Amino acid sequence: MSITRIAVERLSKSFGQIHVLSEVGFEIEAGEMVALIGPSGSGKSTLLRHLVGLTSANRHSGSRVHLMDREVQRDGRLLRGSRAQRCRCGYIFQQFNLVGRLSVLTNVLIGRLGSMPRWRALLGRFSEEERIRARQALARVGLAELAEQRANTLSGGQMQRVAIARVLMQDAEVIFADEPIASLDPRSAREVMDILQRINLEDGRTVLVSLHQVDYARRYCSRAIALKRGHLYYDGPTEGLTEARLQALYENAGFDEPRQPPAPIAANVALGAAS
Repeated sequence: MSITRIAVERLSKSFGQIHVLSEVGFEIEAGEMVALIGPSGSGKSTLLRHLVGLTSANRHSGSRVHLMDREVQRDGRLLRGSRAQRCRCGYIFQQFNLVGRLSVLTNVLIGRLGSMPRWRALLGRFSEEERIRARQALARVGLAELAEQRANTLSGGQMQRVAIARVLMQDAEVIFADEPIASLDPRSAREVMDILQRINLEDGRTVLVSLHQVDYARRYCSRAIALKRGHLYYDGPTEGLTEARLQALYENAGFDEPRQPPAPIAANVALGAAS
């Protein structure tokens, strides 16, 4: 029986008169690797921040967010236990979020801080077993030889691979990646996506990755969720991302205030439905 790892119902978020998300809803099952696509400003990053508990939805909107086996947000309020669930999720940022003056190994070890006793976390006291695990994580992303190097000496692609190793060190069950290849050259982008795909296939980790590049979504993910003007526009197999559908998704992508929902292409196609 499949296990739902992420479930979203009626997720809405506004900043003043700007409706960033409007009643977005979907489910992602354990072991899926799903691309989150859409024009710039369509709400992708805001959605990911809601899922990991970095922000909350509009009050009295009837919104609900489930992660793994627990409801973490309801009606715009973070619920008790949401922080513990957050520790089970890895978040990969576009700009890497490494501490440049620290070594690569220490940046990977930081992934354990949320699971360590407070006194050890405050003092940065990592066990020998944790250091071995960190080196193993670096080996998986092809950077074992750079463990003692300062993070700020790395290339962008190498920094993003260190960020992935940090998520491996965290032992995250769900991985959220927010435009992880947006600032990378094509070769580095392929390396990062290859690693995320291997983690998905070999470790069975659920991956939701936000992408601007539709060709990467088609190559690495079997399913895509598309947002347009804050509304769920498409949810279905990536082979259903036809040129006509993509043109409709990206054309007239700007929005006025307040935003109006876009006309869906053949409604919001369910996973497995005909394109």
